[in-house]
Amino acid sequence: MIIQIYAFTKVDQAIAAVKLGVDNVGFVAGLYDMVFGELSFEDAREIAASLPEGGTSTAITMSDDVDEILRMADAVQPDILHISSELEKVGLDKMAEIKKRLSPDIKLMKAIPVGDMNSIAVARQYESVSDIFLLDTSRKGFPGVGATGFTHDWNVSQKIVETVKIPVILAGGLDSGNITAAIEKVRPWGVDSNTSTNVEGSRVDKDLDRIEAFVKAIKKSPYYSPEEK
Repeated sequence: MIIQIYAFTKVDQAIAAVKLGVDNVGFVAGLYDMVFGELSFEDAREIAASLPEGGTSTAITMSDDVDEILRMADAVQPDILHISSELEKVGLDKMAEIKKRLSPDIKLMKAIPVGDMNSIAVARQYESVSDIFLLDTSRKGFPGVGATGFTHDWNVSQKIVETVKIPVILAGGLDSGNITAAIEKVRPWGVDSNTSTNVEGSRVDKDLDRIEAFVKAIKKSPYYSPEEK
């Protein structure tokens, strides 16, 4: 099972997280003045290039311009490119173009907002133009998909995991207190935390103690398997 944590802004914290057992180190690449923790391409590249063995770099973009997204991927060279814009901003046509032009060494991850059971059909639409799904929560007033700190209906996420044939990472308000129940219900390929592993009161500093607690809770789950990555 993959353990993914967003959104790092400091190299030392990213390295420390990998040593604590985090697989995917996420960060926001691009200064668009849209979300907390945005990094320049240069700073994002520094994090990606600094990860020790076992760490996978995941660059999230808030851009909806295909050329700009690919420019970021070329500059940062992440292992995974995470498209977090609203569905209507980076739809099927743009996803197909990105996937066609993206380096084969970079996997393409699409954030799917989980609402009602209609989200299953949405996921199936995007399956052919994505390598990985991130199932997250959308809320009014929050740009893009995710980083809200709220959970969503895990019944829907469970159905998506059962329906699609690509790896699925579950996100949305997950912390050390609810992650065991989330894994048991959804059985995802991976799990993700952002706001719940921040320092209390901060939107940009990661709390290594919270990250460690999150990792330990995941590894205690009877459904956790380090080989399934």
